[in-house]
Amino acid sequence: QVQLVESGGGLVQAGGSLRLSCVASGRTFSSDTMGWFRQAPGKEREFVAAIRWSGGSTYYADSVKGRFTISRDNAKTTVYLQMNSLKPEDTAIYYCATNTGSSYRPERMDFWGKGTHVTVSS
Repeated sequence: QVQLVESGGGLVQAGGSLRLSCVASGRTFSSDTMGWFRQAPGKEREFVAAIRWSGGSTYYADSVKGRFTISRDNAKTTVYLQMNSLKPEDTAIYYCATNTGSSYRPERMDFWGKGTHVTVSS
């Protein structure tokens, strides 16, 4: 059974940094695309960043380019999201998700974690 467990959220002041982690287990993920998504109160879930396990190609939403970095540790089957220069509008629940294909559209992800809260104060 695939499990994704996020951690690393918290409260941070604007301009600060956080690093989120997502530990994946239950099968091999070598063909997967894993992504980070977020949902703010009253808003739809949106794409943040994604990475392909094979090759390591990365993709970012325009709103986080230059501030967030997604990376992976194959040995630990863990994906990270380094978030720098945080803004109040980054406040949301952050989820990791995965699918065995190349898509990183939310509706194409097969498995989701339960999320971790990120709050950025002004």
